[in-house]
Amino acid sequence: MTSIAAQNAQRKASSSKPILPRLLRLTLLIVMDTAVAWFLIKLVSLGYFPLVAAFSIITIFVNIVVLWKEAYPIRWMVVGLVLMALFTIYPIFFTVWVSFTNYGESHLITKQQAIDQILNQKYLPPTGKSYSWTAFKSPAGDYALWLVDPDGNGYLAKPGEAVTQPEPGENGIGELDEKGIPKTIEGYQRLNAILAATDQNLTQIRFGEAGKTIQVRSPTEAAELLQLFVYDATQDAMINQETGGVYKNLRGTFTSSSGEELRPGFIASIKINNFRDFFISPALRGPLVQLVTWNFGFAFFSLLLNFFLGLAIAIMFNDPDFPFKKIIRSFLIIPYTVPALITILIWRGMLNPELGVISRSLENLFGWSPPWFTDQWWAKIAILLVNLWLSYPYFMLICSGALQSIPQEIYEAARMDGANPWQLFRGITLPLLLVAVGPLLIASFTFNFNNFNLIYLFNAGGPPIPGTPTPAGYTDILISYVYNLAFSGSRGVNYGFAAAITIIIFFIVGGITLFQYRYTRMWEEVSENV
Repeated sequence: MTSIAAQNAQRKASSSKPILPRLLRLTLLIVMDTAVAWFLIKLVSLGYFPLVAAFSIITIFVNIVVLWKEAYPIRWMVVGLVLMALFTIYPIFFTVWVSFTNYGESHLITKQQAIDQILNQKYLPPTGKSYSWTAFKSPAGDYALWLVDPDGNGYLAKPGEAVTQPEPGENGIGELDEKGIPKTIEGYQRLNAILAATDQNLTQIRFGEAGKTIQVRSPTEAAELLQLFVYDATQDAMINQETGGVYKNLRGTFTSSSGEELRPGFIASIKINNFRDFFISPALRGPLVQLVTWNFGFAFFSLLLNFFLGLAIAIMFNDPDFPFKKIIRSFLIIPYTVPALITILIWRGMLNPELGVISRSLENLFGWSPPWFTDQWWAKIAILLVNLWLSYPYFMLICSGALQSIPQEIYEAARMDGANPWQLFRGITLPLLLVAVGPLLIASFTFNFNNFNLIYLFNAGGPPIPGTPTPAGYTDILISYVYNLAFSGSRGVNYGFAAAITIIIFFIVGGITLFQYRYTRMWEEVSENV
């Protein structure tokens, strides 16, 4: 009886919950679903199917969370989860999808959209007539043309209607002027010749019936045009009706046997061709080998120089008898407090060969200044120098803290055994220090491997490598090379190839990180036995 009473009380309590909040929640959900449905229809019409799939999955998830009672705890995180899905998870999947396509310049639309644009192209057949034209426009925005052929005959042309040759007084045609043009047409107003010539809508309208249309070609001429291309689905090809040429679909571009291409192209799957080009393309092998080599060299030497300079300063200031230690250390930390963006721009200015204070000073002292921006080796040295200035305070700080944690008794015991300073550093300081800073070294290597800001802001990857099929510079790293391909390539953007390189970078960095963490665990095991 007690359990039945408790159940009845629970049902009564649940039924007595205010209905207004639930109705408000359902109303908001219906409004959201309606808005998303309208948005999805627009996306489908534009051919953005990956985004359609993402929004559909997110919308279904939100509905389940709101309507399903067991998902109530997740409801308070739904906004954060949606934002994470849109701005983190979806870009990852989209990048992977793009890497297997030809997505890029002239390949930004769907196949059907490309076909529609190509089919809109017209040509003037040998039997086609040319006319002078005068435009008329109705209050509703509909256009009509009065055409006059070379023999002086007048014709009335409207979109979707057969071209007629009415006499004055027929079909609302008014009296003709001295040029044979009606002064009035019922329901239409004659347009000024200058305004009509600048009206871009007129050039897009096909007057007449399908199969024989008349189109404005210039401010003074309209002509009978035929459809230039016909799509043959069996061949997946475009047929040129004027020349008979066949343009077959080749990796998202209708291409003739002679190599002539029709524009625009469309997004198409090219499987692993982007990845294959990265590894085996003869045209890309030269710059890519240089870029990958420099990318690893830049990350390695940056880590080596930055770490050992920071460590040297930390060991020097670890001496309790060092004079003015606190003041000097405070000054050495200043580069770490200035935003890297400002520091890089300042260094670029100081190394400027014409106005830079460093270049001018070297010129005055030695009569020569290094070509920091035009020679590949000096450009690389300059980048390493700037990165050293940016990063040594960080390593100085972490090494200072790590050195404080090493027991002094170990050093005293080693000195009693006759160890010299180098043996103390190599056998005690460095191994124990790496236990603490090893993961930070891995993070620093990964950061420098993708240090886009320094490369782009200092010299944009220059100086350029001559003769490359895609824009590349001697100091470009893979991430800046990807940026040039995707957003600022002078020879056209290539999002698909850039996405493929991005995925390759991910696996390279992931492999290096896993490899280095394995050695980090080895250091930890060594430290346990000390």
